[in-house]
Amino acid sequence: MRGPRTRLVLVRHGQTDFNREGRLQGQVDIPLNATGVQQAQSLAPLVAAAPPDVLVASPLERARETARLLSVDTELEVRTDAAFLERSFGQWEGLRGEEIRQRWPEQHADWRAHRPVLGLDVEDRPEVGERVAAACRTLVADHVGGTVMVVAHGAAITLGITALLGLDTNEYRGLAGLENCHRSVLEPLSGEGANGLMRLVSHNLPPDFL
Repeated sequence: MRGPRTRLVLVRHGQTDFNREGRLQGQVDIPLNATGVQQAQSLAPLVAAAPPDVLVASPLERARETARLLSVDTELEVRTDAAFLERSFGQWEGLRGEEIRQRWPEQHADWRAHRPVLGLDVEDRPEVGERVAAACRTLVADHVGGTVMVVAHGAAITLGITALLGLDTNEYRGLAGLENCHRSVLEPLSGEGANGLMRLVSHNLPPDFL
């Protein structure tokens, strides 16, 4: 007889001014703006109605504050884990896409084509995907039959999901990025050959979607 399902819920943080202005945030520590706070507050009742067993956030303020707002009406303690930091964009952090294209046209083309970006301290896609996926696998293994909720960042979540599905983080482009305070749900595969892989149950669910 099958036991309770183990679930992994990945939540992107609420909006920041950099999000609104179309700037790359990376690991710059930008706070939520008023809209981001409202987004997190709109998701909080769903979290309170069915609290996860553990709530872990990236240590960046926008993720920590989103997680704190989600936990207000629960008894959850928000833990942080640097494995869920956003992808580092090195010298590009704080810039808009058009600024990057104008100043570094060749590297911008590599970035858009999912090729490695060299010489600018931009973190490689596979490295991000595997650090996020490895941390998710550990949390899931520690909470079998429960629900793990992680509050992180757009690129980190997309690349982590891609790795958890067993897809090539450089080649696969079929997964849309999460919008602010939207979430995705995954379940671990079981049986021979699963090897830590998961399946995507839902993707990019808005805060008010049950």
